[in-house]
Amino acid sequence: MTTVQRWDVFEMSLHGPASGNPFVDVAVGAEFRLANRIVHVDGFYDGGGMYKVRFMPDEEGEWSYSTFGNHESLGEHKGSFQCIPAAAANHGPVQVANTYHFSYANGLAYKPIGTTCYAWVHQTNQLQEQTLATLRNAPFNKLRMCVFPKSYVYNANEPPLYPFPRDSQGENDLSRFNPDFFRHFERRIHDVGSLGIEADLILFHPYDRWGYSEMPADVDDRYLRYVIARFAAFRNVWWSVANEYDLVKTKTLADWDRFFRILQSNDPYHHLRSIHHSKTMYDHGKPWVTHVSTQGDDFSRTPQLLAEFGKPVIYDECKYEGNIPRRWGNISAPEMVRRFWLGTTLGAYVGHGETYLAADDVLWWSKGGHLKGESPKHIAFLREILQTSPPEGLNQTSDYYLSAGRKDKYYLYFFDLHQPKNYEFALDAEPSFLADIIDPWQMTISRLDGTYRGKFSLKLPGKPFMAVRFQAQ
Repeated sequence: MTTVQRWDVFEMSLHGPASGNPFVDVAVGAEFRLANRIVHVDGFYDGGGMYKVRFMPDEEGEWSYSTFGNHESLGEHKGSFQCIPAAAANHGPVQVANTYHFSYANGLAYKPIGTTCYAWVHQTNQLQEQTLATLRNAPFNKLRMCVFPKSYVYNANEPPLYPFPRDSQGENDLSRFNPDFFRHFERRIHDVGSLGIEADLILFHPYDRWGYSEMPADVDDRYLRYVIARFAAFRNVWWSVANEYDLVKTKTLADWDRFFRILQSNDPYHHLRSIHHSKTMYDHGKPWVTHVSTQGDDFSRTPQLLAEFGKPVIYDECKYEGNIPRRWGNISAPEMVRRFWLGTTLGAYVGHGETYLAADDVLWWSKGGHLKGESPKHIAFLREILQTSPPEGLNQTSDYYLSAGRKDKYYLYFFDLHQPKNYEFALDAEPSFLADIIDPWQMTISRLDGTYRGKFSLKLPGKPFMAVRFQAQ
């Protein structure tokens, strides 16, 4: 009997009609059963008369299946497979946990340290491989990436592949998909997954010269269902409905609501769902939004966002480390690191980006390649600190200084632009805590003598951009 790991992909291939337009005319799928559970999964046409159905089992045991379709060659195929325990590196998909935080399906804490490479999948194969090699040694465990190619400053090249067939005049045949494009894209989802990286897939965006932001509603909906059928069985997928949705002037708020509902009702695994804005935030209180994806550098609004929406908050874009002549792409490495610490000690999460000028226009933020900035190694230092923090996640604990933690367990204070030479802390009366002085830029941790509890004063270095950590003994 075929075996499949829990949260891995079971795939079946079926031969069916190739004439006409199978992308529109033919439906295929399967029902998967385990004991009294039934999971409905839609399949997709992969070209050349080949249809596929993919399924991600989330429980161990013997699953059976039966296919269905509107063509006799596709229905009533039956079989079974054994779902076996997941391997050590397979933690399952990420989900919301403890209201403001995340965990993998197996319960292991997940603390996002993301980066953005919008159009890396739409570059040469050599450049894509270079990006993967860079990610292999980078601190990031989430990657924002566009399904559609991007047209914007420093992004003038044509992609090697297009999502729809195009004629010699560049006209799209929106009634059909290009399976080669989607096969390539899903291979890259798998590649970043093998590195332990979540693929935050941006489904729409405004930076377009090919017509993908202006597709009619029926094409938008068919595209979403096709993407769900192809990609949803990969455990490292997140859905970002759009990057800067409010700049896509061809869509209405009702359209964005509809896209969310399509994802919610057609994705059998309920992957995380968000939407990203430019100036006007979408209402993240709507039930189909799982977490807040925001941009900006006003971290003081974090408590309000957490309280208003009751969901995790990720600053997916807090501007970029770099030197391009744009207001959003020229902050320093220390400033990028500072913003990570600000978000962390306010109970949120922060994403990295990099925009250093290059003669070949290969900027990490869009095309990937090599990282040139200094911030990633300092972000890696913060990630190591977070990995030893409570798995439930860090919530804001002080209204005066930046501080996040868990009562009776852990406190992380960040002294941003000013650190007093003496500061009175007020911890729990019990237990006793060990204390460390942390320099986020020098990446040093200095253990203080003794233990601490209740109210007490500490002598501090008196320098800006320093942190103090207390861990229960």
